[in-house]
Amino acid sequence: MTAARRMSKLRIHRPREIAASFRAQFGENGRIFRAPGRVNLIGEHTDYNDGFVMPAAIDLSCWVGASRRADRKIAVYAENFTERVEAELDALDKWPGKDWARYALGVAWSLEKAGHRLRGCNLYIAGDVPLGAGLSSSAAVEVATAMALLDISEIRLPRKIVALLCQRAENEYVGARCGIMDQYISCHGRTGHALLLDCRTLETREIPLPHDLALVVCNTMVKHEVATNEYNRRRAESEECVRLLRTSLGDMTALRDVSVQQLEFVRSLLPEKIYRRCRHVVRENERVLDVAKALEAIDLQRVSKLLADSHASLRDDYEVSCPELDLLVEIASGQKGVWGARMTGGGFGGCTINLVEQGALESFVHVIEREYQTQTGLRPEIYKLEAAQGAEMVSAE
Repeated sequence: MTAARRMSKLRIHRPREIAASFRAQFGENGRIFRAPGRVNLIGEHTDYNDGFVMPAAIDLSCWVGASRRADRKIAVYAENFTERVEAELDALDKWPGKDWARYALGVAWSLEKAGHRLRGCNLYIAGDVPLGAGLSSSAAVEVATAMALLDISEIRLPRKIVALLCQRAENEYVGARCGIMDQYISCHGRTGHALLLDCRTLETREIPLPHDLALVVCNTMVKHEVATNEYNRRRAESEECVRLLRTSLGDMTALRDVSVQQLEFVRSLLPEKIYRRCRHVVRENERVLDVAKALEAIDLQRVSKLLADSHASLRDDYEVSCPELDLLVEIASGQKGVWGARMTGGGFGGCTINLVEQGALESFVHVIEREYQTQTGLRPEIYKLEAAQGAEMVSAE
């Protein structure tokens, strides 16, 4: 069996399929929108510290069919959960319902809070992005929903503002304290490129990805229960880092403002755990900028070293890895034709990102499947992904 055939089969929706499903659910035609998930090449837990990240939008998306209603209700059907909910746009503050629906309704809430009066609408949501895999299915839902709500309500907003309002929805309505990276790349992705993003200024630089390398994501098939609470705890620890460092370094607003030299100068003043959290973020920011330079110079040995350093830092300093992620990275790193492997996403399960030569895919997939399953009893899902375009309205024809 070829590597292509052994890659995990995900259901990939098509616009015509979404249009037909929308008609079946709501009895009328709808407009179709899509927004991609993302994989982050490097820059983990730096976005909410005003730092640097390097994500790429991927060719797995959330699809939303939408039509206008005459009232001020929003009706949402989620294909992945086979459930439908309805809510009043004027009562979203008090909506107590399903967790999955809060991602879509939170976007409506965020837009309304920002002064954009929405029209009632029907939404049909279907996702290709695996749930809980660290590929940002949540941001894909948020951005695709925002595109639909804005179009139905005849409101035009810059993509940057759309991303920020979707982030607010996840921060304040869902309760996950994510940074801006996921929503931003879902809005701004470009085919064949990663995006070097400054999470403070939102300035970007497109980084071309080598054509002979595949983006291969390996899913551990685990998501440890501590993930959400630990993610929020790491963010709180980052804020504690800033508070403590201000006493020695003066005016600063985020770990983005700290250099490696400054951190080492005040190391003795910090609790050991807080120091290690700081060290990960400060050095990870440097690694992101170095990977951008290395990719532009096609220095793959340098890229591989930096990705390995990133994973070690996430494992040892930030402590967001887990045995399954570490095992996948270890297996991948020992193979020919692999130019970098690390965990990607928030951690505590989910996926690794691997840069693999096209000619080495067959062997890579075989070894990962065999070794991981032998040692864990779990069969990993393996996805060969392409760097894709950002959110858009699409034709059903």
